[in-house]
Amino acid sequence: MMSRDTVKEFDFNSRDFERVRGLIYKRAGISLADSKQEMVYSRLARRLRATGITSFAKYLDDLEAGRMPAEWESFTNALTTNLTSFFREAHHFPLLAEHVKKHKGETLNIWCSASSTGEEPYSIAITVCEALNTLTPPVHIIATDIDTNVLATAANGIYPLERIEKLTAEQQRRFFLKGKGDKAGMVRARPELRQLITYRPLNLLEERWDIRGPFDVIFCRNVMIYFDKATQRKILSRFVPLMKPDGLLFAGHSENFLYVSDSLKLRGKTVYELDTTARASVQQRA
Repeated sequence: MMSRDTVKEFDFNSRDFERVRGLIYKRAGISLADSKQEMVYSRLARRLRATGITSFAKYLDDLEAGRMPAEWESFTNALTTNLTSFFREAHHFPLLAEHVKKHKGETLNIWCSASSTGEEPYSIAITVCEALNTLTPPVHIIATDIDTNVLATAANGIYPLERIEKLTAEQQRRFFLKGKGDKAGMVRARPELRQLITYRPLNLLEERWDIRGPFDVIFCRNVMIYFDKATQRKILSRFVPLMKPDGLLFAGHSENFLYVSDSLKLRGKTVYELDTTARASVQQRA
């Protein structure tokens, strides 16, 4: 809760916070904890300034009444967390490389379901390139996110130099171009790498997903932690028929899917595959 002694630019009470919680849950499936009230105020206060609205109550009234439909996207973007980095949770990528080598000679389909600003899909692309020793591997990576702002950043593939400092010197040289002149201190993913990835907006709560499987690999890392168990179960049930019989599903380090789905079994540290029953079910539908 916010301190009573803190002077705020806009009035923001517990009723406003509960309304925001209800709207973002309905819109994006995100369950905001009580401790997020300060964060919500900070992020949505920017939207009030941008729209010229002087109270949270009026802002939320206008949203719900449909008086500013274009604002829904900005509202959702503002409340979406986009913490990411290259090769985050590094233990996943050797297993991905092993899976890629196992299917050498085949065209691979990979879905990164929460691409954020692009570090994860580029890490996937780099892993595939290294596993097959080519900048033009037979892979199609679909990278989606509910936040349209981060998708634009991801598609551009431009980052401050320090963002790739943890990559090896060989990876930096092989997969990124260093900026010059007014672009000094920046890098850009090489065109060959960018061409492996298709970015598109997607809300995991939508009735229909504008993607088609089957996928060899699905990355859904550090996304489910924002959803309640019922929402997690629903999303996982939709992943299963999109996975190839020996497909892999990568989760975040603090996520456990075994308690919300009986269609998956653990393959490695927070890496899942279809269990025998689910695999048979998928084959029957194929």
